[in-house]
Amino acid sequence: MLRHLSVLTLAIALGILPGRAAAEGSSRPDKPNFNFFLQALWPEAEARGIARATFDAAFAGLVPDARVISATRGQPEYGKPIGAYINSVASQARIEAGIRKASQWAEALAAVEQKFGVDRWIILSIWGIETSYGGDKDRWDVIRSLATLAKARYREPYFRNELLAALVILQQGHISRDRMLGSWAGAMGQPQFMPSSFMDYAVDFSGDGRRDIWTNVPDVLASMANYFRQQGWRPGSAWGFEVAVPKDFDYRSSRASFQDWAKLGVRRADGGALPDTGDAILFFPSGASGPAFLVTENFVVIKRYNNSDAYALAVAQLADRMRGLSPIRAAWPRDDRQLSREQRIALQRKLAELGYHVRDFDGRIDFDLRDSIRDVQVKFGMLADGHPTTALMDRLGARTR
Repeated sequence: MLRHLSVLTLAIALGILPGRAAAEGSSRPDKPNFNFFLQALWPEAEARGIARATFDAAFAGLVPDARVISATRGQPEYGKPIGAYINSVASQARIEAGIRKASQWAEALAAVEQKFGVDRWIILSIWGIETSYGGDKDRWDVIRSLATLAKARYREPYFRNELLAALVILQQGHISRDRMLGSWAGAMGQPQFMPSSFMDYAVDFSGDGRRDIWTNVPDVLASMANYFRQQGWRPGSAWGFEVAVPKDFDYRSSRASFQDWAKLGVRRADGGALPDTGDAILFFPSGASGPAFLVTENFVVIKRYNNSDAYALAVAQLADRMRGLSPIRAAWPRDDRQLSREQRIALQRKLAELGYHVRDFDGRIDFDLRDSIRDVQVKFGMLADGHPTTALMDRLGARTR
């Protein structure tokens, strides 16, 4: 996900007067400064095979888009109680719409599942969450959005590279300039692929000679499935299960084989048997007082599509509901308060100061870091469920900047 910048900081970086650019056409960009950015970008584009005519046409009349500034602040997976987030995403309306789409595209889904080995319900779930099964229409100019973020050096060099990849897509003729629409961050089409993901994973499944993730549903479904296969999806393996742990459970346990989890008294919440083979991670998304899950490597693969535990659980829950399984049984804590992005980053920095390995400081609490949190919780005499809380931050002295 995106690193947070203040509105003022990003506005200055974009060359836009703060407070004067809420709507398109009301900004006052520093045009010479933007031209300088384009001049510096051209040699990189040329090195990637972009023709000068393509480059000039892509940026003709373009200025930075001030609306992107406010859009960077919207991170729905942060702060909101995770149960409320999942229930809003895996809504009854979206479940019913997904079941209808499963019937409508049954033949294509069967062919995609056969070729790529990826569970059709997971593909349907992401399709539904990302663009309401293609019903949501992209309205942002991808080149403009990416140029805005690249010029601001936002998550540099990520968005600069995405902008160059978008130019390659235009150069190769996959879509016309006027139809290259997407999200405010440059995610495109019904799967919401970034340009680099399009280049790496989009496929022509319909056989019409084009990789069309905007309007061609077989291409959309197959492109998502190809992404998951390339990211390590294990055919025939579930994403995980809701489970219940015994009263005397040692919460320091986090990783084991399914057989070992069974020996420790962990049981599936629906009464089914745990798999005979395979490994799983025990995950408490809102702490030990809320629902518990055993998640597999396929759950981690879902997170590679959007690196958020809340998002991955919502995908899994929607997929399970569409396939006819029951909703999550355990109640979500009423006092569930997920840490904000700033709080998570502060916690990451504090853990790094204490010598724990932290992969990045983007506010993502991965399973390795949850094990580090367990270690700290043990030292403080707290319940070692691996769940980051404000109480833990207080004990550590972790402060937001």
